[in-house]
This record gives sequence, structure tokens and C-alpha cells, in this order.
Amino acid sequence: MSEPASIPMTSNTKMLSAMVGIGIFCGLLIVLTYEGTLPRVERLRAEALERAIFKVLPGINETKTFSFSDGQFIQTDQSEGTVIYAGYDEAGDFKGIAIEASGQGYADIIKILYGYDPINQIVIGFYVLESKETPGLGDKIEKDENFLANFTALDVTLDDTKSNLINSVIPVKSGTKENAWEVDGITGATISSRAIAEIIDKSAKQWLPIINQNIAQFNE
Repeated sequence: MSEPASIPMTSNTKMLSAMVGIGIFCGLLIVLTYEGTLPRVERLRAEALERAIFKVLPGINETKTFSFSDGQFIQTDQSEGTVIYAGYDEAGDFKGIAIEASGQGYADIIKILYGYDPINQIVIGFYVLESKETPGLGDKIEKDENFLANFTALDVTLDDTKSNLINSVIPVKSGTKENAWEVDGITGATISSRAIAEIIDKSAKQWLPIINQNIAQFNE
């Protein structure tokens, strides 16, 4: 019995095979590129974060990373997961904490870093880590000097039990700020500036009681 004749490959089959081959090659190229550039991307991200920490904690010379586990802060070399950053001056004295926080903005999630002075119980610095807010409007949260002035001495005082803020951090209309716990908004970027106040308020209510109840661990 003779062998069956081979079926000739049609032009459509040839095109499909070529497309599959190109797809596999491009996918492999993307993976190799990602793996090759990942260490550099992570290094640059770590360097940017370190610069941001020094920005939101003025006057520090050294930082240490702490994770919170089983009711206490533990110093770690990792920056992944739930961590905060303690800042120390030239003499090695503890000066404050840098805390990451995030929340919904106008366009997408906004990720920020803010500095907290536990002695005076104020926010002393603010920096936008990631934002996709509208250029020329929402992105003013990163560069508007009047808005940034909100975070040089924003009141986040805890009550006597060290478990709650005495006053919530609240956004107010631009030019109407009267109290130290209010965040003066930005005209034309109301949603974005309001989002920052809400992000800090939520984060402060979560973290500041824990930090103050474990404050001695940052001086060890």
C-alpha cells in the first residue's frame, strides 16, 4: 500500500505558522528584556525611595527599615510588604518615621510617602511616589507650593490613650484653612487634593497609634 500523499501547506497556514513563530519570539524577547532590566529597575526604585525618605524627614542622616509583626517592630533589610522607615540624625538620635500610603485619586491610585514627627505629633513632609493625575491640574499635588505647605506641620495629635487622632485630617476649600489639621485644597484639582487628605487621615489613624505604643523600639 502506498503512503498517503502529503497535504500541501496553504498560504493561510503558512501565515498562521509565521505569526505564531513571531509571537513566540517576541514573547521570549520581552521576558528576557524584563529579566535583564529588573535589577536596574529595582535599584533605581530603591534609590528614588531613599531620596523621598530624606525629603519627608528633614535633617536626618540615616534610615532604618522596620516591619511590623506580632505586635512589634522588627528591623529588616527588606523593603517589600508592610514596612515603615525610621530616620536618625548625625548623632544617631531618632527623629521620625516615613510612612507609605495610597488611595484612589481622580484618575487612578495615588501612592505617597509622608514624614511623621512623633515628638511633636505632626506630619513634617510629603512626597508623591506614584500618580497618574491629570497633567496641569491633578499633578499640582506634587508641585503646588501652597499645597505642599500643608505638610510642614500638619497636626495629627493623638488622644491621651494614644489610640485615636484628636482631630481627623480633613480637606477644605482652597484658602479657607483655619486649623492645623486641615488640608488647604487646590483650585481646579479638588478631587486630587482631597484624596491626599483622606489618604493621610486613613493611614495616620492606622499607623500612628501603633508607632506611639511601640516608640521605644526605634531608640534601641
